[in-house]
Amino acid sequence: MTMEKILVIDDDESIRQTLSNYLKRLGYSVLSAEDGIIGFGIIQNQQPDLIISDIKMPNLTGLELLKKVKEIDPLTKIILITAHDDVQTTIDAMQNGAYDYLEKPLDIERLKVTISRALESKTLSERIDSLIENQAEEFQPEKRIIGKSKPMREVYKIIGQVSANRVTVLLQGESGTGKELVAKSIHYSGITKSEPFIAVNCTAITESLLESELFGHEKGAFTGADRTKKGKFELAGSGTIFLDEISEMSQHLQVKLLRVLQEKEFERVGGENVIPMKARIITATNRNIEQLVKEKKFREDLFYRLNVVKIELPPLRQRKDDIPILVNYLLQKINRELHKNVLKVSDEVMSLLNQHDWTGNVRELENTLMQAVVLTNGDVLLKEHILLKNQFSDSSSFPLDITLAEVEKKHISSVLEHYKWNKPKTAETLGISLPTLYSKIESYKLTKPE
Repeated sequence: MTMEKILVIDDDESIRQTLSNYLKRLGYSVLSAEDGIIGFGIIQNQQPDLIISDIKMPNLTGLELLKKVKEIDPLTKIILITAHDDVQTTIDAMQNGAYDYLEKPLDIERLKVTISRALESKTLSERIDSLIENQAEEFQPEKRIIGKSKPMREVYKIIGQVSANRVTVLLQGESGTGKELVAKSIHYSGITKSEPFIAVNCTAITESLLESELFGHEKGAFTGADRTKKGKFELAGSGTIFLDEISEMSQHLQVKLLRVLQEKEFERVGGENVIPMKARIITATNRNIEQLVKEKKFREDLFYRLNVVKIELPPLRQRKDDIPILVNYLLQKINRELHKNVLKVSDEVMSLLNQHDWTGNVRELENTLMQAVVLTNGDVLLKEHILLKNQFSDSSSFPLDITLAEVEKKHISSVLEHYKWNKPKTAETLGISLPTLYSKIESYKLTKPE
């Protein structure tokens, strides 16, 4: 493992020497400079992991150096040292991104701990940044939201407008229309793209746990809370929190959410410390939320807070012009997943797909194509491979006296078997979250064949 590199900048040679010797004994690789300009040159050439700099120096002060370095690399950690107890300088240093600020004479133990934490923080920042970067690279809107029809062009226009700010957005559309994809497009194509995107399905978590899931809890807040846990709002930071199926949220939690939106702050369950809420909120529902407001099943005041900008996602039957483009895109995706090479579609199949109503929308189309690809031996999709009657939405494929729960159980079971019980893949295909899948496996008592 390479030694972490620390640069010491101080115009006092004895302090420079003492600090350098101490850091070498701690096992760090040490560079040194007698003023800010020389130090800045070393930073550009050597990219140290941590900089410890005096504030009062000739040519370039520690504060000026801090600003220059942060312009090049905001992740660089800088600890500033001064002999002057100046409150305003402290504030300026911290506002400009100093990791910490220590006074002379230095408390060696505190310095040791601060260095260790600064380096840990740098590693963590890089890991989170690369994770966010990978997610953002992986998620490229033009590759994921597919369609050139007029209704979709309207959706893209609004995405462009809202991604440039943190306005609250409500997505309304039937199941399978791609509400989470639109939420991710808003997040990754705008000012929040370098921050976390946190999705919560309000029906996938029991009501008793949802509050703790959203706002976190303190240790001992309830039975089983054996440690402090950060909630989704806290984890989202200045990014986006996506609340799916918001219409299913209980009245009790609706009141809590309303307060968070009004006050821009929240507390963890069992906690007293107020945590600022910086995230943008995007919510989604497949129900007519205005009707629920009229029926007093959803709070009107919360609805107005959430409905600042509304995006209506068109069902697939209203944008049939997009079916050929979607088929082309989905087949490529399915081929990659299943290691197949089915890229040709007969005219008869395309006509069949265009005539179908697609009550399950894009998700139903994807499931239909996946089944067809599994059944195809060659590279052409034929009419006999398209099993529309097996689709979830077509009741004629099941006896009329079978319950919805039994239909769901059969469908989940067949998808699990198809993916050899790969649960993340199954959840993705079914269009549900992993916790929801686990809960359905448990409630339907599904077991993996030996």
